[in-house]
Amino acid sequence: MSRIGKSPIAVPSGVTAEIDGQQVRVKGPRGEASIVLVDEVVSKMSDDGITISAVNDTRRAQSMWGLSRTLVSNIVVGVSEGFTKTLEINGVGYRAQIQGNNLQLLLGFSHDVNFPIPDDLKIECPKPTEIVVSGNDKQRVGQIAAEIRRYRPPEPFKGKGVKYQGEYVFRKEGKKK
Repeated sequence: MSRIGKSPIAVPSGVTAEIDGQQVRVKGPRGEASIVLVDEVVSKMSDDGITISAVNDTRRAQSMWGLSRTLVSNIVVGVSEGFTKTLEINGVGYRAQIQGNNLQLLLGFSHDVNFPIPDDLKIECPKPTEIVVSGNDKQRVGQIAAEIRRYRPPEPFKGKGVKYQGEYVFRKEGKKK
């Protein structure tokens, strides 16, 4: 039995959810989202929210149960609150700024890195060494943050590079004489 799958998904006030067969549609103050669930799970609206249950006891149905519940929960949270990922830039001369519809990154290369900002996400630079990626889709926010980090991941000797906020960078000792 799935510990994650058996708990119901609370639908906050201001958010409406409707179930049409295997499709779950959710509307909220930040927009609307929908997801088509696999055939091994069934979703129902109840008094305490949306409940997801497995159709049978096969291994695939049990695997999809918790996954489907988490995906539906993510779209409910996405249309009500949204998701954010914060990136920090460490290094002398490393900085970021918004120029038009691009994120310009100065990361120690001989050229600037221009990253086009997607239409469905919002990217801000409150400080030159901080990037905030926010949007409704958790997977998309994480993917774009990972693509920005991939330009210059933190290196273990000086810790220079782009890292997630709160990420621990394992530091190594340098050469000795």
